[in-house]
Amino acid sequence: MSNGVQQQVLAYLQTHRVVTLATEADGNLWAAAVFYVSDGFTLYFLSSPTSRHCLNLANRSRVAATIQEDYTDWMEIKGVQLEGVTSQLSGNDELRARERYAKKFPLVGQLAQAPEAVVKAMAKVRWYRLVPRRLFFIDNAAGFGARAEVDLDL
Repeated sequence: MSNGVQQQVLAYLQTHRVVTLATEADGNLWAAAVFYVSDGFTLYFLSSPTSRHCLNLANRSRVAATIQEDYTDWMEIKGVQLEGVTSQLSGNDELRARERYAKKFPLVGQLAQAPEAVVKAMAKVRWYRLVPRRLFFIDNAAGFGARAEVDLDL
């Protein structure tokens, strides 16, 4: 895998905002879209610990995920598919995730100006890390169905 594709994926992760998580518990599958921020290939997100996807993650940390846009032209499709492991954050790890998140989503860093509903919701969330174990980049502009596995070791 070329360093160029790694850099393309890192830029893609930086410029997109929503990852769809696929979780499983007791044989039941669930998908949920969450806002994320990236640090390298690692993703950070926040969510309610009582949401179905977080309850699933509490029982099974493995996840599959996708990041993509809603394209109308098949030849323009680009996206990320990954499988990885999640963990709930605390302490300094949580603080660093919050700081990074606030840079991408200023509302999180400016809660004093946020609507009351957002402030109340933020008081209930937990922070999570998603570390990819395998990651693929889809780029139909490089050829229809072009899919490359990305070397996660920088």
